[in-house]
Amino acid sequence: MGRIKKILFLGNFSIDYCTEVHHAKTYEKLGVEVIRMQEGRVSAGEIIAKIAEEGCDAFNWTHTHGWNTPEIESVLNYCRLKGIPTYGYHLDLWLGIEREKDLKRDPFWKVDHFFSVDQEMVDLLNSRDDLPKGHFLPAGVFEDECYIAEPNREKYPHDIIFVGSRGYHPEWPYRKQLIEWLENEYGNRFAQYGGGGLGTIRGHELNVLYASAKVVIGDTLCPNFNKPYYLSDRIFETTGRGGLLIHPYIRGMEELFLIPDNNGSWVDGCEVLTYPYQNFSCLKTCINMCLDEDVSEIINNVRIDGHNRTKKDHTYTQRLSKLLNILENE
Repeated sequence: MGRIKKILFLGNFSIDYCTEVHHAKTYEKLGVEVIRMQEGRVSAGEIIAKIAEEGCDAFNWTHTHGWNTPEIESVLNYCRLKGIPTYGYHLDLWLGIEREKDLKRDPFWKVDHFFSVDQEMVDLLNSRDDLPKGHFLPAGVFEDECYIAEPNREKYPHDIIFVGSRGYHPEWPYRKQLIEWLENEYGNRFAQYGGGGLGTIRGHELNVLYASAKVVIGDTLCPNFNKPYYLSDRIFETTGRGGLLIHPYIRGMEELFLIPDNNGSWVDGCEVLTYPYQNFSCLKTCINMCLDEDVSEIINNVRIDGHNRTKKDHTYTQRLSKLLNILENE
């Protein structure tokens, strides 16, 4: 369809740290003009009028759960009539949890293209004529926040941290089990930041927190950890902001980062450390190794190499460049 120069972006722009703001700023860095409209505060008629007035080349809808725009299908129909591609790029899981039912009733699934971090979702979309065309696109990190800050151990003294809410999806009890195990095993050397913990941290302070901790424990809502390639954006946020990450192994991680072999028998040269899902014995071994001063140089290299890999390959600049290329060549 030719180069996309202007996008109407319907989403949540009410807070600076949300995904839509990061994506909009990334599009602009790539030379695309972005017309922002706040979901839940504009009508379908206003959206159509703005698309026509601005001469937009694409309509991007990042749907927030529970937020509705009445008659939004009229926007999608208008764009289809005018040959304007409509699409969504969502970082959340849909299949296998309660919100899967939305596939049958939410007008969000009438866009032309859906970019998903879940390969199984992409396969499902492309197997059905009544759903959008699916494209696999992993999450990433906002390039402007991809840097290693100066650590502040006085402010953030904990050796081991978890960043994320303690109360999570009811379909995912592992989060609570993991945090409780870390608390019992490491006492005041561990801290959880986020809902139910020491509070939520955003922006530059999050980079300082990650740089200050000796190790960051990760988690992804990946049912039974048998869903290949489904990686939380926290993996890229942690490494991009300078954290040394230990994360349960998910098939496909080795295509994005250098990780230990299946036995966890090597670390030097890795970019992210992994352990078998639910194997707290292996996790303990990995954490204790990261706390061992005798191998601190090797461990610090893992931190730096993980950051460099993310900055090179896994920012939203790379992700949205690929997205635009797909839309432009459809």
